[in-house]
Formats: sequence, structure tokens, C-alpha cells
Amino acid sequence: MKYVLMFVETEQFAKQLEAMGELEQQAAYEAVGRWFAEHADKITHHVHLSPVHTATTVRLDAQEPVVTDGPFVEGKEVVSGFAEVEVADLDEALRLARSWPACPVVEIRPVA
Repeated sequence: MKYVLMFVETEQFAKQLEAMGELEQQAAYEAVGRWFAEHADKITHHVHLSPVHTATTVRLDAQEPVVTDGPFVEGKEVVSGFAEVEVADLDEALRLARSWPACPVVEIRPVA
């Protein structure tokens, strides 16, 4: 089965990452790199998204489309990236999510 693991960054996590020294940040990024390497046989695609302030939103629920700078919702949590994985079942996707070394929230959705 294919699932998408969405990595969700919280305000607190972003502040902690920002407060880290250069060596600590490097170690955190290396942990993420190791996670991707360890699970490369299951990951079919992955992307790290640009920061939320770079988003552009198009709202189609009015008479005319409305384009605005920024994310579609103001929130304290933002999706910072995702990985598409091919695994046997939800239990295996959960094992992958539980081992994620970075953002404190991982949302799992099956690919339709």
C-alpha cells in the first residue's frame, strides 16, 4: 500500500531548531538524512517544502478566484515536507512514522 507521511512542524519545534547551535542543527539534519537512507527501500518520493511564508493561496469559493500571499490557514503547525512510502500496511507506515527524528507530528494518509 502507498501512504504519504506528512511531517508537521510546530512553533515550539521551530523555535527549538532555531535556538540550536550550528553543530546541534547539523546533527539534527544528519539524523533526518539517516532516516531517509535507512528507509530508502520503502520511500518512493519525498520533498522538503519551502517555509510557509513563501506560500501562495488561490481561493476558488468566490465568484472570481482570489489569490493571496501566505498559507491557506493561519496556524501554529505547518506541513514542512512529505514522503510517499510503499509498505505492506498501516502498521508498517506507523513504524516508519514513529521512527521519524524531526518534526513532532507525522500525519499518515493512504494514497487513493
